[in-house]
Amino acid sequence: MIETLTNILQTTVLYATPLILTAMGGLFSERSGVVNIGLEGLMTIGAFTAAVTTLITHNPWIGLMAAMVAGILFAVPHAVASITFKADQVVSGVAINFLALGISVYLVKHLYEGAGQTPLIKDALHRLPIPGLDQIPVIGPAFFNAYPTTYLAILIVFVSYLVLYRTPFGMRLRAVGEHPRAAETTGVNVFRMRYAAVLISGALAGIGGAGLSIAIGSEFNQSTVAGQGFIALAALIFGKWHPFGALGASTFFGFAVALALTGQIFGLTAYVPSEVLSMLPYILTILALAGFVGRAEAPASIGKPYETGGR
Repeated sequence: MIETLTNILQTTVLYATPLILTAMGGLFSERSGVVNIGLEGLMTIGAFTAAVTTLITHNPWIGLMAAMVAGILFAVPHAVASITFKADQVVSGVAINFLALGISVYLVKHLYEGAGQTPLIKDALHRLPIPGLDQIPVIGPAFFNAYPTTYLAILIVFVSYLVLYRTPFGMRLRAVGEHPRAAETTGVNVFRMRYAAVLISGALAGIGGAGLSIAIGSEFNQSTVAGQGFIALAALIFGKWHPFGALGASTFFGFAVALALTGQIFGLTAYVPSEVLSMLPYILTILALAGFVGRAEAPASIGKPYETGGR
């Protein structure tokens, strides 16, 4: 029983990590008033870049930084379309999703002689145990013998809270997402704040994607991300656009993945089809949003292009 609980908790933390990182990215973007449906694509390009860079350099830390840069670069078109050209933000985000997946799959086939995935990454990230604490029953292996991306994700949650609620930058960013006209009258550059937020979103989502390919997995293929970006967006909404709310929601969805995987390992497929267990995280995502999205209050100006100067 203890071993089963330990496995479930460890798997929960493992699969919640990329969701937390990506949800924090979406938090910055959407708090500034820019919808970011493109989180899935940003994760995809991050996962691809991290995998290929790590294979080339044999250094997963360089792969992680490359994923962050790739996420920023792919967030630029979304920012330009949504903020400068005032295009429909949902359409722009969907375009990023298709673009990232298409480019990633094409380059994998081009680089690796038509293969559908990268070679196995031998230099992937490894777990970093915290001596002593990792021996605590049940919680030790999950929280104190984790991948570096897990420690980073928890740190980013607290940093995001401090930045958004305890700094002038965060107050300005939230202001442009709620009342951009009022923010502009106080001297805040709405366009600049929204650009910064979308680029931060790209950086964090890129790191989240990297965790899927060089921590959880050891390769990249077209199903590496498999909807995790959309689940991260759901976690953001379920968490009411708050850092700790998104943390809790991401952990909930990570728990759903853990139940699905643990069920397959411990023979629940004798009673429940494996396809149903695999669908569990997505089913819970839909149920969570159906039950709570109506109660969550989004930033007042989210999804609304801003015209400066009263036009």
